[in-house]
Amino acid sequence: MFNYSTMSLSLPFSFHKQARLSYMRMKYFFFSWLAVFIGSWVVYVQYSTYTELCRGQDCKNTICDKYRKGVIDGSACSSLCDKETLYLGKCLSTRSNNQVYMGSWGDLEAVIKCQMEEAVRFDLGADTEPRKGAVLFDKPTKGTSVEKFKEMVFSHLKAKVGDQANLLDLVGLIISVADGNKDGHISLPEAKSTWALLQLNEFLLMIILQDKEHTPKLLGFCGDLYVMEKVQYTSLYGISIPWIMELFVPSGVRRSMDQWFTPSWPRKAKISIGLLEFVEDIFHGTFGNFLMCDTSANNFGYNAKHDLKMVDMRKIIPEVTFKDLIRDRHCETDEDCVYGMDCRTTCDQTKKKCTTEVIQPNLAKACQSLKDYLLRGAPPEIREELEKQLYSCIALKGTADQMEMEHSLILNNLKTLLWKKISHTKDS
Repeated sequence: MFNYSTMSLSLPFSFHKQARLSYMRMKYFFFSWLAVFIGSWVVYVQYSTYTELCRGQDCKNTICDKYRKGVIDGSACSSLCDKETLYLGKCLSTRSNNQVYMGSWGDLEAVIKCQMEEAVRFDLGADTEPRKGAVLFDKPTKGTSVEKFKEMVFSHLKAKVGDQANLLDLVGLIISVADGNKDGHISLPEAKSTWALLQLNEFLLMIILQDKEHTPKLLGFCGDLYVMEKVQYTSLYGISIPWIMELFVPSGVRRSMDQWFTPSWPRKAKISIGLLEFVEDIFHGTFGNFLMCDTSANNFGYNAKHDLKMVDMRKIIPEVTFKDLIRDRHCETDEDCVYGMDCRTTCDQTKKKCTTEVIQPNLAKACQSLKDYLLRGAPPEIREELEKQLYSCIALKGTADQMEMEHSLILNNLKTLLWKKISHTKDS
């Protein structure tokens, strides 16, 4: 006998089961499509960002074209363009007009930096001031004698670092570097390369500080491309994570993560001493005073021995240049009187012009960068004194000229405190 009650119950159950399976398939299809879409978008954005920022091949083509035409020359030109032993590897660029690559030159690991389309000049609120690439290698002109070129260099340096008593010595250093093939003569192409590079502050600073421990060595150049010593660890602290993950990590958590991935405290102390020594190097150095206008942790690195090495010095500028830059600049508030991240002056409200004296000296800015770095994990027996000295250092105001004794005292006390604690360890 046919059971109607069984049929009436089974039909709705079967229908609901099929509907549920259909819903699950639609849901699976939707999320699969969404995952493919998001993945494709991420790949597209990554590729677009990479191709926009990483233009090393364009840079190499431009430089080598001018080298082959005899416009420029330098110690790295043949290796880059003829022998191809100067290799551009991993792209580290953060701006399209400042190409930075990890690479190699023969057996040497190196960092290669190249300017694209515009030369770096100082300007408040911006990294660069546009200047057409077509005129980048227009000086010195054909027929310029070596003596005339030296006069050009002298005048340029005087405008940048001021009327230093030993400026001729710096001219001599520049001329020595300009002689790329070391044949005792400066050719016009070598002079053109050198003149273009002298517009770049980091290049000038590497020459001025070439005998200092904490400055990467200049290895060679070609046009406005230059090769420098590789720094093994390129930030004081932190861990590199994919940019897509950065979007979902709160800033507070990110700061904590950065502090987790640091060397041991004695090694941090040694690196910190190196930064304090670098501050000494550029404070009333051989060729004047320089200002550190960006003391971000990613501008400082260190080597395998935990000796501090500068990674990026583009925002370290001569004090004379800074004052010329900011003098008479129109302002409404103090925020209009900033260069880089950290070089700040005040706005004269009566004249609506920026003053020329920086609010914080280099040492105060360095101590601010080191505060959390040094206090985290500091030995209990020196933590209180270390914190006291760091805060005294951060409180320094005005130019170092106005407080030279206090500046030197705080710097030396801080170095002494750190050295005493680590001098008996293998990390020192």
